[in-house]
Amino acid sequence: MNRRWVAAGCAAVMTTLLPASPAFADQDRVRLLGATTVPHAWEFEGTTVGGLSGIDRDPRTGEFVLISDDRSQQQPSRFYSARLNPETGAPELTGTRPFLRPDGRPYPPPEVGDGTTVDPEEIRFDPRSHELWWTSEGARAEQVIDPAVRIAAPDGSFRSELDLPENLRMAEGTGPRHNEALEALTFAAGGELVMHATEGPLMQDGESPTVDHGALGRVTAQDRSGSVVAQHAYPMDPVFAESPSGGFSNNGVVSILAADEHDPYRYLVMERSFVTGVGNSVRIYEVDARGATDVRDLDSLKGDDVTPVRKELLVDLGDLDLGEHGPVDNVEGMTWGPELPGGERSLVLVSDDNFSAEQKTQLIALGVR
Repeated sequence: MNRRWVAAGCAAVMTTLLPASPAFADQDRVRLLGATTVPHAWEFEGTTVGGLSGIDRDPRTGEFVLISDDRSQQQPSRFYSARLNPETGAPELTGTRPFLRPDGRPYPPPEVGDGTTVDPEEIRFDPRSHELWWTSEGARAEQVIDPAVRIAAPDGSFRSELDLPENLRMAEGTGPRHNEALEALTFAAGGELVMHATEGPLMQDGESPTVDHGALGRVTAQDRSGSVVAQHAYPMDPVFAESPSGGFSNNGVVSILAADEHDPYRYLVMERSFVTGVGNSVRIYEVDARGATDVRDLDSLKGDDVTPVRKELLVDLGDLDLGEHGPVDNVEGMTWGPELPGGERSLVLVSDDNFSAEQKTQLIALGVR
């Protein structure tokens, strides 16, 4: 694949990182390293760069991979490889590949109506094989399509698919809601475990979050063969504000990330809330699953004496001053970046602009200690 900038002259127009704050406040463990905004609708190798809903870093090369949630409605469902310029924050795209079906063809758009369309959301490098694991959220609209975790070769060709628990299937009256299914994925315990989370509560587990109440989602740990090791309840926050017009609002889990690659219990969870007429609220929590109830055999979480995982706020992105790159948009993806001097780890975030000129593709870098 040819290495080049997102488009000719991109380096000249890409916005630069904000200056790093000089020090931590005493109570803070997170600081803003910088932010940048990718120009809307840039063309790269015949594709429109947008809908970036997941990001991961290849520890062997230092390159990043970003997944687009295009359902093959603009171009075939795909992912990008990129380098992030350490001085400007601008992404230098180095290639793009479509995800391929077992027969070697790209996935079709929903309009085809054959039940094989995908909705890509999260992407991770397999720490053992270097294959790419990615989630397809699933659908419960014109077509009923189960969520999926699929494995692709580095060139996008289909390798296999993880067998998901039966309670994550789109069944009549049970399973994930439409557009609240499977977005979040990570590896844990040195690659022994594959962990994923539902964006919202299962239909049988209660209502989606509102301004009046939160909800319980499910975080599932499976081994690499697909056997369920545990499933825990995750307590989502209420929606952060009322819509002034009475419009759409929600809150849900859009990304998870192992806090320590060898620890099976601790991970980060990103909750993204959107309110029509107000905007987005994005919070990242530290989660500890020790002592949580294993709910894999519970038909419903309503009325049960369930101990959910414990969570503690790591950072509310609304507290960060992104300057000209703000306010915080539809941030959906996160990954650990390079280690920083002084014991910090960098955490890199990306927002999904939904291919809309009214939204932004933001890259945000944080220092975490």
